[in-house]
Amino acid sequence: MSHAQPAVPGTQGDVASKDGGQSWFYTPEVKEHFFNPKNFVQGDEDVSRFNAVGKVGSPACGDELRVWLRVDPDTERIAEFKWKTFGCGSAIASTSMASVMVTENGGLTLEEARKLKPQDIMERLGGLPQRKFHCSVLCDKALRDAINDYYRRAEKFDRVVAEASRLVDPVSKVTDHDIEEAVLEGAHTLEQVQAKTKVGIGNPGVLPAVEDLIRFYREKYFGV
Repeated sequence: MSHAQPAVPGTQGDVASKDGGQSWFYTPEVKEHFFNPKNFVQGDEDVSRFNAVGKVGSPACGDELRVWLRVDPDTERIAEFKWKTFGCGSAIASTSMASVMVTENGGLTLEEARKLKPQDIMERLGGLPQRKFHCSVLCDKALRDAINDYYRRAEKFDRVVAEASRLVDPVSKVTDHDIEEAVLEGAHTLEQVQAKTKVGIGNPGVLPAVEDLIRFYREKYFGV
């Protein structure tokens, strides 16, 4: 009875080559942040000094991520960013890199951190394949959740940005968030999104709106 050989680091992995070739490999940046994650919460480390926390989960790969921020109340700059996740290597590397990006050079302000895009994290890592792109989105969403938490604690409710979902198909109960997740998981055509969500099946009148959302999320996350 034959057994499958394990993947060999350097030949198969989560990161595609920058030249777009067919070979796969871990970039030095991803290796560094995976094997030596920065700002990771160690064991029972005390997180009481932080004044904001964010949490998010991804149905795409079962990841769960929690981040803690220590924000200077006078400047609203992020002085510390700590995190913990139970997820894949790409999620670990993406969050580790994000923690560096928001705290380096004196730290980003909360509004500057809100503008951090998944593409920015990917660029610093040297690239991630489309099937792992949702990992960089995961830490981006957790960061925004923590920023909202800070503003709620500070009672600056006008600064909170809610991420509400909108019902797109009343028949299948599919929301714009469901379509966003489908695109992030690699469904980039109407047929692929329908296969994942069943949107518009039996209710074709919603399909133009669905196609508009697919184009919007493809451009937002993938630039195409």
